[in-house]
Amino acid sequence: MARRRPIGWFLLIAFVVVPIVEIYVLIQVGQVIGAWWTVVLLILDSAIGSWLIKREGSRAFRALRSALESGRMPGDELGDGALILIGGTLMLSPGFVLDILGVLLIVPLTRPLFRGVLSRVVTRRLTVMGPLGATGPARGGQTNRPGPGSEGPVVRGEVVED
Repeated sequence: MARRRPIGWFLLIAFVVVPIVEIYVLIQVGQVIGAWWTVVLLILDSAIGSWLIKREGSRAFRALRSALESGRMPGDELGDGALILIGGTLMLSPGFVLDILGVLLIVPLTRPLFRGVLSRVVTRRLTVMGPLGATGPARGGQTNRPGPGSEGPVVRGEVVED
């Protein structure tokens, strides 16, 4: 039996809870430092975020290119690129809460922590394609391979190339 994904909860959090938290934080910051300084801080936050995304994105691309040129599988480099992309997307939204999360995804000091989380999520959802077809999640899980007593003929043969 397939497990249902909690997409409803994710959508509720993404489109209701997060905006309410962002508005609350903006109001609180505005009450402490004033409305205009809050706007200035948001603009400064965006400028610093843009610079950080450009710098770390360039660094990640160079590392990816270096790994490919050396013939090494670029797993960490691809993870870094994905995290920088996600962090940059979070920084596009106005507010401080998602900007802080975006910066944490982009900064090299905290990125390895999130790279491990991303790796576990991708591994859990990955389907491996082998000679017998899809074999389910990458680590464990159900397989689509025919088992003992399965229906359908097994045709043994040999591939001959012309």
